Amino acid sequence: QVQLVESGGGLVQVGDSLTLSCAASVRTFTIYDVAWFRQGPGKEREFVAAISRTGDSTPFSDSAKGRFGISRDYGKTVYLEMHRLNTEDTATYYCAAGDRAVPTPSSAASEYNYWGQGTQVTVSS
Repeated sequence: QVQLVESGGGLVQVGDSLTLSCAASVRTFTIYDVAWFRQGPGKEREFVAAISRTGDSTPFSDSAKGRFGISRDYGKTVYLEMHRLNTEDTATYYCAAGDRAVPTPSSAASEYNYWGQGTQVTVSS
């Protein structure tokens, strides 16, 4: 069983940057693909970014591409770096881990077995 804990959320201004962390409870975190999803007020949960177990595949959503980065430290933490934030980025951000052996991490929530509780990001104008 993998437990995930997100941190780093908060209240920021438009144009600011923020880095979220996803910490895992297992030493074998490197065998999992990890993704970030978000759910804004009144919206469905949507894919943001993912990183493969090796770190060589990092798909992004169109809204995140060019502004967000994802990395892992090969310990037990995955990071989501967010830049040039805007009000549309306001959401609860969730990290998720999946153990399916695929070359490219999926953007589908159903492909991830373990989920954190989320961390709130609010971007104020």
